[in-house]
Amino acid sequence: MYEFIPELMREAAKIMLSAHDIDNSIDSKSGDANFVTAYDVAVQNFLYKEIGARLPDAVIIGEEADDNPMDALTTKVCFIIDPIDGTTNFIHNYRFSAISVGITDGGRVVYGAVYNPYMNLLYFAERGRGAFVETPSGTLPIHVSDRDLPNALAAFGTSPYYREELGDITFERAKWLFRNTRDIRRCGSAALDLCTVASGAVDIFFEYRLSPWDFAAGSLIIEEAGGVITQFDGSPITLDKPCSILAGNNPCHTSARESGMF
Repeated sequence: MYEFIPELMREAAKIMLSAHDIDNSIDSKSGDANFVTAYDVAVQNFLYKEIGARLPDAVIIGEEADDNPMDALTTKVCFIIDPIDGTTNFIHNYRFSAISVGITDGGRVVYGAVYNPYMNLLYFAERGRGAFVETPSGTLPIHVSDRDLPNALAAFGTSPYYREELGDITFERAKWLFRNTRDIRRCGSAALDLCTVASGAVDIFFEYRLSPWDFAAGSLIIEEAGGVITQFDGSPITLDKPCSILAGNNPCHTSARESGMF
């Protein structure tokens, strides 16, 4: 069932890499600085068509869809797709964006893949089988680091669609991490941030509010790489609605939770 997904993602990425005149393809969605381009829509349409042709009974949930069947998550096999995670990066040619595909069965993520076409890196995991990254040089297993919080590199997302509501409190937590780790990063793609945690390059990541397509695939990659991903209060993440995300290796996640800042 999963073998065709990486191939489809690589084909879909050709749409991203062929992009030109992006500024004239932008529309706004609800929320502050929430953009969609014609390329987001084209990638999603391609994936819907190709997945539907191979698995007609599968339910597909996508960021750019008008009406997602979230109630099917607990009963059917569902694909959760972010056609371009990091759209603002994409618009600015920042070249840190990804295609994310998660597959759920009975409400639990069983497969996840995140593809960064600019670096030709495909992160993927199947439940119970570990996490890996496919590089131009070959496929390698990945695992979270064992660094503690004072020696950690931290990353965070700014929840830019909710900046009036969440901006100040986000940067309060970012400031705390800046003071209690080696340094902090803000990269603009939650899906890729989760993969950098899974691969051990970053040790902890947080964002106050993300949607399921942002983290469905990355959540399994984190777990299969030996990491932890929860909401700020330690409860499980939710796939049927947006939620907070705190992800990291065990020492950093535990320290962040015990600090009272999350």
